[in-house]
Amino acid sequence: MGISRKQPQASDESQSTLKIKNMVCNRCIVVVDEVLRGRGLRVEDVQLGKAVVSPEPEAEVLLGLEQELKQKGFELVRTRGDELATAIKSELITYMDVVESHQKTAGKPPLLSGYLTGKLHRSYPTLSRAFTASEGMTIEKYLIRLRIERVKELLSYDEFTLSQIAWRLGYSSLQHLSGQFRQVVGMPVSEYRRQDAPSRRTLDKIR
Repeated sequence: MGISRKQPQASDESQSTLKIKNMVCNRCIVVVDEVLRGRGLRVEDVQLGKAVVSPEPEAEVLLGLEQELKQKGFELVRTRGDELATAIKSELITYMDVVESHQKTAGKPPLLSGYLTGKLHRSYPTLSRAFTASEGMTIEKYLIRLRIERVKELLSYDEFTLSQIAWRLGYSSLQHLSGQFRQVVGMPVSEYRRQDAPSRRTLDKIR
């Protein structure tokens, strides 16, 4: 998880760090890198949630950049709360990987609250308030949507039963998974499976 694209730094130009919302996967890094270069900026580094460019974008360039990023599902971060929410999203994706890894080894995964506070060094209430203010939903609700997209992915492989998927993702029961799936997707798993082209979302498009 988390590639970055770096170039040798230009010592004679001023640099600017742009904080970018909704960057949650390696594909996002590639897309943002292309957008920045298309705007005539020298890209020094692109990572999840931020990019370092030179020269420092002028107001007109910044406005065009903001509009193009928005068209592709990203947003320039304007507040510290937005920046923190972006970091939380990235950690939630990693957290799902941690849960799956623990399930495979029959270990007990860490609690979500403890995991996030340990990674981001802030209290869970602080993280929760910042995320809800920025995203309009709770951390828990966003995690549910992430998990359902992972369920869809595993269903598409046609390698696991729904019970196996529930266990793999740390659901307390098959009924728990089925209930969340119906709530988020608007149909039961059986109906979703019968579709010719089941709908899926990339992680940066989850709202």
